[in-house]
Amino acid sequence: MKSIVASNKKVKIIEEEIPSIKPSHILIKTLYSAISPGTELSMIENSGGKEYAIGYSAVGTVVECGEDVEGLEKGGIVACYGAPYVRHSEYLLVPKTLCSKVPNQVSAEEASLCGLGAIAIHAIRIANLQFGETVVVAGLGVLGQLIAKIADAAAYNVIAYDISEDRTRMLEKVASFSSIENMETALYQSTNNYGADAVLLCAGGKRSILTKQSLGWIRNKGKVVIVGDIEPDFPRDLMFGKEAQILISRAGGPGRYDKIYEQQAIDYPYGYIRWTEGRNIGEYLRLVDEKRIDVQPFIKEKVLLRDVPAVFESLLNKNSTTLTKLIDYSN
Repeated sequence: MKSIVASNKKVKIIEEEIPSIKPSHILIKTLYSAISPGTELSMIENSGGKEYAIGYSAVGTVVECGEDVEGLEKGGIVACYGAPYVRHSEYLLVPKTLCSKVPNQVSAEEASLCGLGAIAIHAIRIANLQFGETVVVAGLGVLGQLIAKIADAAAYNVIAYDISEDRTRMLEKVASFSSIENMETALYQSTNNYGADAVLLCAGGKRSILTKQSLGWIRNKGKVVIVGDIEPDFPRDLMFGKEAQILISRAGGPGRYDKIYEQQAIDYPYGYIRWTEGRNIGEYLRLVDEKRIDVQPFIKEKVLLRDVPAVFESLLNKNSTTLTKLIDYSN
């Protein structure tokens, strides 16, 4: 099988053996995997002499189910998320805890974004918002776009910001601004000058002026949730003045990076951990299935596996404004 790896700041295609099935795992023939530019470009830039698999969100057809796998069968379509099990590769061996059956009305292309969807959902859960509260989403890459759409579907008062006017136009149902001044005016008008209950920072760049500015946007005792790759450099006086909460969202939910949950595929008890990363995948699929969110704008660009190195070269050289691309494994 062919797989994509990063090495010495380059991307290349390698040949590997198709993995063998094992208990509590599912062997999947990949249909599509989604490129997440922010995460993957960072991995490529930091790659050394070794080969590192990239990618973490995909959809495919079940080839074989291991022992203790229930509810899935050969030929079924499943969405899956979580490196190193999910990556840009023709075949994937994925723990059952990181897979979710794709509803009939959800396309494979839509399902391939499940990892990004789970991350977006978990970020909103970390903010712990109440019905009717106001959230500012700062940074409208694909993750910020999804967060804004999902928060709007949950009936929060959503105000979005990005320096790119094109990206703000993509959010038709959400008040979106490319000017900080206009965004702040809308924020304070809609909250009686109290400010946002939470700000979700989805922008990239280690050092960002948004960390300081976000503290000005929140209400007294408000929250700032770090979602993007931003250094948590917050002025103490501003934090102290509002008794602000600074939170960070770690990937797609409880279970991420836990070897027992992921590698051994042992789920957490439903009554104690309601929303694991696997259950967040399922929730993303439900939102798409019920037309609560529209992800069609993110799945317009596809690339064949053989062309992937050139695509990443373009992304690394900043020659593309694309939020994401799907890798098509049909050929």
